[in-house]
Amino acid sequence: MKYRKLGKTGFEISEVSLGTWQVGGKWGSHFDHKNADHILNAAVDSGINFIDTADVYGENPGESEQAVGRLVRSRSEQIYVATKCGRQLNPHTSEMYTPKALRGFVENSLKNMGLDTIDLIQLHCPPPEVYYRPEIFAEFDKLIDEGKIRKLGVSVEKVEEALKAIEYDNVDTVQIIFNMFRQRPKELFFREAKKKDIGVIVRVPLASGLLTGKFSRDTTFLPDDHRTFNRNGEAFDKGETFAGIDFNTGLDAVEELKKVFNNENLAQAALRWILSFEDVSTVIPGASSLDQLKSNVQASGAGGLTDDQKKAVNDIYNQKIKGYVHHLW
Repeated sequence: MKYRKLGKTGFEISEVSLGTWQVGGKWGSHFDHKNADHILNAAVDSGINFIDTADVYGENPGESEQAVGRLVRSRSEQIYVATKCGRQLNPHTSEMYTPKALRGFVENSLKNMGLDTIDLIQLHCPPPEVYYRPEIFAEFDKLIDEGKIRKLGVSVEKVEEALKAIEYDNVDTVQIIFNMFRQRPKELFFREAKKKDIGVIVRVPLASGLLTGKFSRDTTFLPDDHRTFNRNGEAFDKGETFAGIDFNTGLDAVEELKKVFNNENLAQAALRWILSFEDVSTVIPGASSLDQLKSNVQASGAGGLTDDQKKAVNDIYNQKIKGYVHHLW
């Protein structure tokens, strides 16, 4: 495993880390704590030292945090824990975001995990208006002074939100969707993040599984899987599901990508493509099995892409994908 600095946090973290949205089972299935424990411990055994979770992950809110907390308390290694807050607000509007509510979420996360301090707390894709409310960001300085959190970050949907967020001096990291099908962040955002030494955490690196190359037009998903019910953004931002790409359009592009990589492990190629950008601090693919975890970890140190491969990926994006997503996120 190779390690990179998480921006101005100073944390040295694994370049391939673990996202835990579906760590206890596949999306839409029962949260299996035993399976989660196996995957989390195997992740640490493989050199991963950064785990990303959220208070809404799991079959029931807090289940993923509980699993992450068990891991940290049972291991002697330095494991950096990142969680998120805000998505439990209902309705999920700017008016519902208050310092008191967010403080409550942080304290609940500490209880869920059984920890005294959270290494990184992130606002969980808040409404755009929240980024224009300094009192929200100021509350986290108080939580830092109280020792309840160490660093603050944001998870965003759009590049514009990321650019606004890093205007706040206490924002140390940005979690953003970036993959072969969502390339806009590599332009202005990466440049500005570098200037301010912002840690860049890449989520949805495999476009909800599209970039594994394992799906076909006959593939079906469980009824409670967001890939079934959120293809048009019915439940949350459409860009979270298949990176905002129409499923069949994505499949067509994947077939072209397979030719570029001669049918090698496409998921690893997709992760290697992301890691070829030095502005990326870490990528956080999920894993619902040990085999998936192993495949993800192998992307670290596997070597970069050739110039011809990079050009081909960009050509496929420009010809088949860009017109659908580039202007939206």
